[in-house]
Amino acid sequence: MKKKLIILGLIIVLALNLAACGGTDTGKTPDGGDKGAGQKSNTDIVISTAVDFITMDPADTNDTLSGSVQRTMMEGLFGFDKEMKVVPLLAESYEANDEATEFTLKLKEGVKFSDGEEWNADAAKVNFDRLADQEQGLKRNTLFKVVKSTEKLGDYEIKITLSEPFGAFVNTLAHPAALMISPKALEKHGKEVSQNPVGTGQYTFKEWKPGESLTIEANKDYWGGAPEFTSITFKPVTENGTRISMLKSGDADFIFPVPTEQIEALKSEKDIEVATLPSIIVRYITLNTAKPPFDNIKVRQALNYAIDKDAFGKVVYDGFTAPMDSLIAGNVQYHSAQKPYDYDIKKAKELLKEAGYENGFETTIWSSNTTTNIKATQFIQQQLAEIGVKLKVENMEIGTLDEKVTGYAEGTPGKDAGVEMYMIGWSPSTGDADWGLRPLAASESFPPVSYNVAYYSNPEFDKAIYEALQTADSDKRNEAYERAQKIVWEDAPMIYLTVDETSFAARNNISGIYILPDGSLSVKDGKVNK
Repeated sequence: MKKKLIILGLIIVLALNLAACGGTDTGKTPDGGDKGAGQKSNTDIVISTAVDFITMDPADTNDTLSGSVQRTMMEGLFGFDKEMKVVPLLAESYEANDEATEFTLKLKEGVKFSDGEEWNADAAKVNFDRLADQEQGLKRNTLFKVVKSTEKLGDYEIKITLSEPFGAFVNTLAHPAALMISPKALEKHGKEVSQNPVGTGQYTFKEWKPGESLTIEANKDYWGGAPEFTSITFKPVTENGTRISMLKSGDADFIFPVPTEQIEALKSEKDIEVATLPSIIVRYITLNTAKPPFDNIKVRQALNYAIDKDAFGKVVYDGFTAPMDSLIAGNVQYHSAQKPYDYDIKKAKELLKEAGYENGFETTIWSSNTTTNIKATQFIQQQLAEIGVKLKVENMEIGTLDEKVTGYAEGTPGKDAGVEMYMIGWSPSTGDADWGLRPLAASESFPPVSYNVAYYSNPEFDKAIYEALQTADSDKRNEAYERAQKIVWEDAPMIYLTVDETSFAARNNISGIYILPDGSLSVKDGKVNK
């Protein structure tokens, strides 16, 4: 007997109002001067980010920021509200069998892609066939590896059959990897669709100047009604002080993240609103377990004891963090708190001695070149020096970094990868434990397939996470994920650091833009304050 779960209507996501009431466009700059002839209007806004974008192909995206921009132009069958609860978008309802192997979905009617292509069952099938095709070599193909077939039942109805039970499938459909692309665009551009995105979203793609800006324009024919912003230009600015200056001067209307050392100061600015919110973003350092000395569990555990996580949070994030107590954050579904690796230099040195590294060793850490990550890697460098570990720091541009980490042929063993230590953050954009654990620690998830940059492999961990996916029973999933979290925590293929608080700031001429708990940006409810 099928379990019928009908989602009634499109849930309206409540906008986060950043200001009580903003002013109209006065023709003046914030300091009272006249606007220059080329300055933007009040409906053409600028959002400044800390890093650059990598691709506009949702199926080939590993970073949250690229996914955020994609969501402005493309939509999935489902999405998330501000609390990371699943809401319908291009689907109206679904039915699932008890085994969680068959999902029948009714699709929204009367929707078109911005190139005029119809949204219907045929378009959905083209997209899901592409996502499920493991020969495509796209970074998110493994997320849909269980999709056995997609069948058209009617013009606006499809059935997706899975090769095995997958209790987290609907959450997976809400992941940004499942954003739908126009079949016409896929046929026309092929792999170059990453530079030519076409979806059903509020905005359409205008231009992308890598390293400089990416601009989208309002989709006047959007099925949910045209947005208030005429255009949005995203500008990556790695230097924290520059991002703050842009916000203060009006060169940017919205920035994220806000440098934590500037949060309190910005709150005194009368034309700016600042917000900090809990997140599901974890910060950690992968240790390449396929290479010595990180193939030794005692070395990995020693490094965890050698880092003062509270001090790390205060120095790098001004206290807007909390120490990790699992590979997934506390408000991710099925989180299970573990015994912490308390700061203990004596224990760290003892473990290194037992592992045969009494005098320490030399290694290299990679990270992006944001101001915050430069500060973070320098902190780690100083801390590890206390136990004799000489750490070389390499901070680099995000695109270069991603290529160095994932730019290998599938099947390349970890011992042949260049990475040794790698500082990164991760947020499971399904809100479920599966996508917080499997991509980072499953044996199937080595780069470039996914993001197990630690090249960690433990059959017992793999068994636990797959048991959790074999059932829709919440208690059974919880038990399996508890086991998986305990195993990976004790094996320590990473140095577990902190859980973020997200931060963003906006000028009071706009409202309704916010950051979700996974660190992604939503402009869906953006408004011009008048």
